[in-house]
Amino acid sequence: MNDVKMAQSETRFAELVWEHEPISSGELVKLCESKLSWKKSTTYTVLKNLCEKGILQNQNAMVTSVIKKDEFYAKQSRHFVEDTFGGSLPKFLSAFIGSERLNTRQADELKRLIDEYRED
Repeated sequence: MNDVKMAQSETRFAELVWEHEPISSGELVKLCESKLSWKKSTTYTVLKNLCEKGILQNQNAMVTSVIKKDEFYAKQSRHFVEDTFGGSLPKFLSAFIGSERLNTRQADELKRLIDEYRED
């Protein structure tokens, strides 16, 4: 997955797959009809698009993810920091926190994460 972007409708669809995988394509059609009010053709079109993007796969009428939900959102988050803050995590955290104060638990968790991922 290089720089995969999903439209809002594709994201809602992928969320359903991530929540119910593995799921048969027939069950996915029924699920999309009830949750998204989609027709069968819409479901298969979006499924095809996400398979072509390398996010999902449909093998023997069984739909599963190629890229897991956490992996996808982690990559999207990294792209956001790169595009918006020039790749600077400190600038992102400063903007995210803003004028808020961190409680002791939050500060300790951030310190733990920094120590865990620090390059030596």
